[in-house]
Formats: sequence, structure tokens, C-alpha cells
Amino acid sequence: MDVPVSLRNWFVAHFVVGAAVGAPLLFAPGLLLGALGWRSVDPVCARLAGGALLVIGSVSWLARDEGSDVFRMVLNLNTLWAYAAVFALVAAAGQGAPPATWALLSAFIAFAGVWTHYRIRFKQLAAAPADEA
Repeated sequence: MDVPVSLRNWFVAHFVVGAAVGAPLLFAPGLLLGALGWRSVDPVCARLAGGALLVIGSVSWLARDEGSDVFRMVLNLNTLWAYAAVFALVAAAGQGAPPATWALLSAFIAFAGVWTHYRIRFKQLAAAPADEA
């Protein structure tokens, strides 16, 4: 089964977003989060989140040219990560997190939608007879 080019492109975009947000969180959490409205920043948690964003985005980058078996595994990781982040950000917003939380939440909801779409598509392609796929 071929991996759609559009999914390969989404994996590259995922890396770019993860690096753009993860690196500042890892190396300058107080500066980034302070600029986004956080009054109190836990640098340990922020750096852990930044590292997770960098690593998970980098896994997408490394997998971008792989076959469908690798893509399925990374797609599962990305899907679980996105939904866990959505849950965490909804909980944070419910406890009065700064308005920037909604932008992060929107990004993770978008990625969750993309990953879910492709997980469904992979299942459809796997179930289709070989001559139709």
C-alpha cells in the first residue's frame, strides 16, 4: 500500500510546527510563555513539553520517506499525542490558562483531525481488494 504524498507533506509540516514551538519551549520557556501571557512558568514542565514536541515532530520528519508500516506506527503515535494534548489543553483552559492556550488547542485539534482522517484512510485502503487500492 502506498503512503499518500499529502500525508508525507503533513509529516513535514508536523516537524516544522513541532520545531518552531518546541525549541523555544526547550531553550527559553520563560521568554516564550511570558510573551504569550503566562504569569507563572514551570521551566521543568515547559522544557519537557518542548522536548516532546521536538522529538515527536522529529520522528515525523525521519519517517517521511518510509513505507506504510512505519507510517502507520508514527501515525498512531501522532494521533495519541494530539488527543492527549487536546485533553490537557482543555483541562488547562478550564482552569483559567492564558488566551494563547486556545491557539495551541486549535492547532492540536487540527492535527488530531488530520491524523484521524489518515488513520481511517489507511484502514479503508487495507480493507480494499488489491486491484481497487
